[in-house]
Amino acid sequence: MGARAGKDIYGEKPLALTVVEGRAMVEAVKRYSCLWQTGSWQRSTAQFRFACELVRNQRIGKLQRVEVGLGTGSRIPPQLAMPIPEGFDYNRWLGPAPWAPYTEKRCHWNFRWILDYSGGQLTDCGAHDIDIAHWGMNTEDTGPIEVEGKGDYPNDGLWNAAVTYRFECRYANGLIMHVASDKTFSTGIRFIGEKGWVYVNRTGLDTHPKSLMKEQFGPEEVHLYYSPPDRQGHRRNFLDCVKTRTPPASTIEVAHRSIIVAHLGNIAMQLGRKIRWNPETEQILNDATASRMLYRPQRSPWVS
Repeated sequence: MGARAGKDIYGEKPLALTVVEGRAMVEAVKRYSCLWQTGSWQRSTAQFRFACELVRNQRIGKLQRVEVGLGTGSRIPPQLAMPIPEGFDYNRWLGPAPWAPYTEKRCHWNFRWILDYSGGQLTDCGAHDIDIAHWGMNTEDTGPIEVEGKGDYPNDGLWNAAVTYRFECRYANGLIMHVASDKTFSTGIRFIGEKGWVYVNRTGLDTHPKSLMKEQFGPEEVHLYYSPPDRQGHRRNFLDCVKTRTPPASTIEVAHRSIIVAHLGNIAMQLGRKIRWNPETEQILNDATASRMLYRPQRSPWVS
């Protein structure tokens, strides 16, 4: 509706609840020539950009694997139904999600731990760090071809997203990206090459060898998109691009490709089997049950 109305949009991450909804959003932005910035603000932070430039310019040699360390989820007991607060349009808040009784721990911040509305820490934090992994891997316009792993999903209680999880993604070029919450990996992104490694998170950057910290790049090398630093700079970039009509730091297509990895991880872990994915057609191969999980039924009247 926003794109159809001619609005430019700053949309938060994760981009969409499902792969099919994400693709529909991408196509709407294209159709109506809307300018879209995703709130993946780590792209507007110097250490993430520099880390990815080190990798893209092969300062660690040929990239061999990538490790993405994310946070763990939480459990909570079943919650009693509560009166809906005055002035809160709870029915509209639920929107296309299935009807469920109101309880305080369902809404506000906590909705992200409930699979009817989100994908847990995997889609919450993963929307940021998988995005940076793709930036460094130069896979922003594609995705994995196989995804396989295991997750611990609560059997009861209000919050049912995975508490711990670990999966791996294989790409067409043979590169493997590991995503885990089990503390095997430090929180952040580690790019491992044949000549060293680069590790980056929100608190800083580390490399091996240490001399990589002082690297500079020539005019013919890869220089990634520059935008003003941090959250405020990311928003500034959006406003500047509204004026100039030039692409922002985090386009909707890039955000869609990044969050697909988390969606496929959840599907593979929930079903307990390997998912084979075609990133060009955005279809799961030879698995009807998994394919149905690329979309979720929508409650009337919020049917798209």
